[in-house]
Amino acid sequence: MRRRHVTRGTTAAVPAAVPCAMPPRARLVARLVAIVFLAAGGLVVGLFSETAPAYAHAYLQESSPVDGQVLASPPAEVRLRFDEAVSLGGRSIQLLDPTGKELAIGAGEYADGKTDTARASLPRDLAEGTYVVSWRVTSVDSHVVSGAFSFSVGHPSATAAPVEQDTDPVVPVVAAAGRAMAYLGVALALGGGMFVAALWPAGRDDRRGRRVVWSGFAALAAGTAVVLLVQGPYADGRSLTTVFDPGLLGATLSTRLGYALLARLVLVVVLGVVFLIAVGRPSPAAGPEPAGPISAGPEPAGAARRIVLPAVAAVGAVAMTLTWTLADHAQSGTQIWLAVPATSLHLLAMALWLGGLVALAVCVLAPAAKRGPVLLSLEPALPRFSQLALLCFAVIAGTGLYLSWRQVGTWGALGGTDFGRLLLGKLAVVLGVLALASGARRFVQRRDRARRAAAAPAAPAGPRDPGAALRGLRRSVAGEVVLGLVVVSITAVLVGTAPARTSYAPPVDATVPFPAAATASGPYGGLRGGSIQVKIEPARPGGNTADIYLIGRDGTLVPVPEISGALESRDRAVPALPVTVTAAEPGHYVAGSMSIPYPGEWALRLDIRVSDFDETRVRVPFTAH
Repeated sequence: MRRRHVTRGTTAAVPAAVPCAMPPRARLVARLVAIVFLAAGGLVVGLFSETAPAYAHAYLQESSPVDGQVLASPPAEVRLRFDEAVSLGGRSIQLLDPTGKELAIGAGEYADGKTDTARASLPRDLAEGTYVVSWRVTSVDSHVVSGAFSFSVGHPSATAAPVEQDTDPVVPVVAAAGRAMAYLGVALALGGGMFVAALWPAGRDDRRGRRVVWSGFAALAAGTAVVLLVQGPYADGRSLTTVFDPGLLGATLSTRLGYALLARLVLVVVLGVVFLIAVGRPSPAAGPEPAGPISAGPEPAGAARRIVLPAVAAVGAVAMTLTWTLADHAQSGTQIWLAVPATSLHLLAMALWLGGLVALAVCVLAPAAKRGPVLLSLEPALPRFSQLALLCFAVIAGTGLYLSWRQVGTWGALGGTDFGRLLLGKLAVVLGVLALASGARRFVQRRDRARRAAAAPAAPAGPRDPGAALRGLRRSVAGEVVLGLVVVSITAVLVGTAPARTSYAPPVDATVPFPAAATASGPYGGLRGGSIQVKIEPARPGGNTADIYLIGRDGTLVPVPEISGALESRDRAVPALPVTVTAAEPGHYVAGSMSIPYPGEWALRLDIRVSDFDETRVRVPFTAH
């Protein structure tokens, strides 16, 4: 083997092409890492190709036929227009006859090449009665949304067929478990790897620290694989037994989420190889350097380890977070340009803090016989991790406030939606983590001051009971880990929940005066000068309840012989939809099954009969969100 010898301190003899001195095995590993990393980068960059604006969780904007519409003849097709582009599956549109039997219809497809409009052809020989259209599509944020509406041919049936949207309730639970496993895995892999390879010099030779990181890589790969396999049945409304269906798996791999999950699996390999190179060899024992000539060959390899590996790890960590943020809530809604980096920073800060905390806990919670030496070796890592955790909390707080505002929007949505309530629960747990973390930080600061004081002349006595302080640190770290796992679990549920900004609709509470020109005499004369109050909840597309109060001029409720209603749209092409109104108590009437087909501007038309011959018409405008 050809070797070039130089004398220590002589720099002129070092060749210009230094990287060529890298050993063949090191060059092979570097090339493999580069190839795999470029493949992962290509998949991540491919996620940027879909740049159409979108809003978190698709909502049905309009349908043809309209929900509740009665047609003289069967329609040739059904059309659904959403507020964003959607992905269609094999069972995106289904038709049920009046008995609940599924009928054969045309495959769901995009209408006129528009990715926000789906259509399916219908049989031309539909008998009279009420039919139910069930739809199930995937939003641009990779979450499945579904719904149903009905129309009638000739005349309505006595009852409509029930619709089961999710054939297997276990599927979304397994999907959430996979997401939680992936979140925990990325925290252990990134945060644990950072702690063992960078913050803790002795950690590279500690088996427990390395086991934490490898467990993270395994959990990240396993959780990603679960989400990849379950997404097909989840999107198509199938049972869990179809997770290995090639057709469903192929459909998933052709979506934005599929690209993201593939990129994540490749990045697991990349970062795993980087970590293996970084900590694979034990640190050599310190000793005197040998005299005489030395080989210049290993120096470039060492430089590559010091420069290339951290750079690849940093880029890989950022790319790893993008596999979430480019296929989730951050990729939809407003200010995508800011939401994607903010969410990525939020996730990265969470991973570095929680993963490092778990690695620290594994060592601090060691058996009593090993606790002393382990704590001694952790001395340099404790203040470093304390500073990193403080920075992570600052990033989490700043990005969390922005993302909360972006996904919630109003104070009422915090308590009025599942997303808002989950967010409040997550905030409460994070505050608990901060309380425990402040105690641990005080321990680290006291121990650092004691170390410095002990090194100074005439050092004062140390802490009276260092064992008690260590036990307090162990309890604090253990509590932080437990609460951190709770935060991860809540986050896994949050990403599958419709954001509060899009799911919250303030209830309608409108009051209009009773028409002055209306004829109301006898017992109904009190309506003159009175008003009509209408409350509609939840004022969203789908089933709603409307409470109607007829209030006289003296503030009392006034009963009338009869009230009938209809739902009218500003779009003249949409026919008025009948609304059944029944009396709940004198002067209080309820429309308990008022179906709003899609969001927008509507008016509840009330025909109030005040005598045997006189009827007054009132329109109450409102907005369905």
